Amino acid sequence: MYPNLYYIFKDLFGVEWRGLSFLNTFGLLVAIAFLIAARILSIELKRKERAGLLLPREEMITIGSPASIIDLLSNGLMGFVFGYKLIGLFFFKPDYLNAQEFIFSKEGNFAGGFVLGLILAGLKWYEKNKQKLKQPERRIVRIRPHDRVGDIIVLGLVFGILGSKLFDNLEHWDDFVQHPVESILSPGGLTFYGGLILATIAILWYANKKEITIKHLVDAAAPVLMIAYAVGRLGCQLSGDGDWGIYNSAYVNDNAGKIVLAGKHDFDSALNKNASYFLEGKVTENFQKLYVTDRVYSSLNEVPHYALKGPNFLPVWLFAYSYPQNVNKDGILIPGNAEEHNRMLPIPVFPTPLYETIICTFLFLILWLKRKKIKAPYFMFGLYLLLNGAERLLIECMRVNRPYSILGIRSTQAQFIAVLLMIVGTVMMWLAHEKYKKTILQNIEP
Repeated sequence: MYPNLYYIFKDLFGVEWRGLSFLNTFGLLVAIAFLIAARILSIELKRKERAGLLLPREEMITIGSPASIIDLLSNGLMGFVFGYKLIGLFFFKPDYLNAQEFIFSKEGNFAGGFVLGLILAGLKWYEKNKQKLKQPERRIVRIRPHDRVGDIIVLGLVFGILGSKLFDNLEHWDDFVQHPVESILSPGGLTFYGGLILATIAILWYANKKEITIKHLVDAAAPVLMIAYAVGRLGCQLSGDGDWGIYNSAYVNDNAGKIVLAGKHDFDSALNKNASYFLEGKVTENFQKLYVTDRVYSSLNEVPHYALKGPNFLPVWLFAYSYPQNVNKDGILIPGNAEEHNRMLPIPVFPTPLYETIICTFLFLILWLKRKKIKAPYFMFGLYLLLNGAERLLIECMRVNRPYSILGIRSTQAQFIAVLLMIVGTVMMWLAHEKYKKTILQNIEP
């Protein structure tokens, strides 16, 4: 696993640059996902603009005016936040916090924030002053939908994170009530569907405000959302963020930490050997118990598992993986490993983030190849909802999440939303097809 950039450079280039540990691998992949999303969305919006489906909007702007108080304050505030955190991270980070924990904590450097805030405010004043005219002018400019991709992506990022945290805290309400501040500021705990729902609401509001035709925007976003999710899940897999599946009882770890086929009673032996991990979430090291995981069960019989041996011509890690050096520091010590992240799961699990990356990449290709052939507005987005819901419902059968009783049915939050999305997607596709067919018939009537 690669919890942060330090581990990537160490493995690929054999260098140990500790300064790279501040950049989390999952965060890096999320950033890449948003860059890919921006590029693909821009391509698709331009195509729809050439087809006459999306039109530019004229807006009045003012040029030549000096920097306003709002400009200076917003730049100064942004500079303060970055300086407070980044300068604090490089020069004043306490030893008991890792880089990710520090970023989401209250810790920082006030002087660094103050200096960088002044610098950014000064740069904004200088930039505006260079363009200042004796008499500011009002001009009309034409802004096309693809020119607003940057704003759309930023809205998706901000409200996606807010929605993810909101839904995760709702799913773990008891933990949130006991530790509200820690839960909000925690770098972990992100629920994809929460982010998707809140980000969608924010982007639809923005599109309506800027007079972007919503039906063509959401259709353009369908393949974008699928590939962005695939890349984001790759970040989960590479960092080992805990979003893995149930245990594969066809395999176990040997004494050297290598995954091997399990014998008749090997899985039960591994459960009993690591009983405190499964029952208390703790491991015993140096004669004391350390908390390492929140996945605990009332008895060993309740530990979720399924035995599936992969074909010999495929690598074992496709079916069973112990997530060595995972970012959560979850599991038992890796023999002979003295790094900060030196734990692996006591029993290998199904690598469900990897499955989602593979499946969603394939689904993206389907959507991308079909996008020019589908003419009915909203059909493309309905197809995305159906495929996304079906994929998530399948994966949730292999993943451990907290179940709820909804209308007498035991289901996880993700399973319930996945089924709902499948229903909405199916209905949307049917309505889109019927409306488009009716429009075609009306146009060919004599």
